[in-house]
Amino acid sequence: MNYVRTGLLLAGLTALFGAVGMMIGGQQGMIIALLFAAAMNVFAYWNSDAMLLRMRGARQVDERTAPELVAMVRDLSRNAEIPMPKVYIIENPQPNAFATGRNPENAAVAATTGLLKLLDRNEIAGVMAHELAHVKNRDTLTMTITATIAGAISALANFAMFAGMFGGNRSENNNPLGGIGMILIAILAPMGAMIVQMAISRTREYDADRIGAEICGHPMWLASALAKLDKGVHAIPNMEAERNPATAHMYIANPLSGKGVDNLFSTHPNMANRIARLQAMANGGGQPREMTSQPQPSKKGPWGAGAPTRQAPASPRRTRNRPWN
Repeated sequence: MNYVRTGLLLAGLTALFGAVGMMIGGQQGMIIALLFAAAMNVFAYWNSDAMLLRMRGARQVDERTAPELVAMVRDLSRNAEIPMPKVYIIENPQPNAFATGRNPENAAVAATTGLLKLLDRNEIAGVMAHELAHVKNRDTLTMTITATIAGAISALANFAMFAGMFGGNRSENNNPLGGIGMILIAILAPMGAMIVQMAISRTREYDADRIGAEICGHPMWLASALAKLDKGVHAIPNMEAERNPATAHMYIANPLSGKGVDNLFSTHPNMANRIARLQAMANGGGQPREMTSQPQPSKKGPWGAGAPTRQAPASPRRTRNRPWN
């Protein structure tokens, strides 16, 4: 259902772009704006992952520097049937994580030191599975397409504002509402595009929660992690994210000021709603599969030594081994 909703929202965003473009500049103006926005977002698509990781001061880790975390991501990637992504750690006290990369073959997952200190191994596995679900779903591509169309609408809106203020009677030739109508379009069109863009982001989070629970095999691992993250992100500010709020939708938890409900301007679903869905999944509303992959020889798996078993995991509060030490 979320895939259908995403498709409908993308169609609506495209229709909004077409209507605004035709009203302001006709077919030629619409095509020019789309090409300009597409060029900007193509560059972002190929370079945004490296730019984002560099902006956040992320450092790549491997089997030597973070053996258990890397082994965990490898095991989960195998279960998700996607290539092993690069693994990064960010020195930031706010507990959070995100995935980036233009496709599963060029992906990366990153976790903050705050998340690694706050969560136990099972909860970290739930979070990493959620991020791998974003990679598996190619959500980066979906949000790039969304950003392309939204960027084109913003470009048209800027033109509309200029035309409405300085175009005089010429604006009335293309827009029956005249100069005032152009100014209204300049204000309302980007707002509508932003609402649709955030709605698409929320649907992708719900899907990543569901598929992430299937990847790790235990919905309550992710549910428990989300409950802790909800408190952690409110208690500890993320100044880097505050300075660059455009990337907030990439995190598993909103790094900016939290929202009490699923309102139109929220990039993330309400945490209580996400946790409730995972609890329903754990209680039979969609059964996740168990972990089936085997750990590497002489490597300690993310849930302890030896192969994962099909029995219930040990209580997370009894096992506090850290995969980043």
